[in-house]
Amino acid sequence: MAEIEEEGKKFSKQLVGKTVVSKTGKKFGEVGDIIFETSSGELIHIVLTNTTSYTDKLELEKTKEGQLLIPFSAVIAIGDFMVIAEEDIV
Repeated sequence: MAEIEEEGKKFSKQLVGKTVVSKTGKKFGEVGDIIFETSSGELIHIVLTNTTSYTDKLELEKTKEGQLLIPFSAVIAIGDFMVIAEEDIV
């Protein structure tokens, strides 16, 4: 069955696995999961996997399991990569 993408909308499974980079090109890792508010559907955090040594040095919020989180509000573009505004997370 073909997946239909509504204009301007992406399904979460299309985001998982995308490389997360800053607007200056610094690599943070990959999207491992997305945390959202179930009652409103608001996207809260990106859970990072395959983090880089650069990301590991930042004092980012973590899950109980120690996975690094980036606020979804820092996302400025989604295409081949997920681009974030680094100044919004540090």
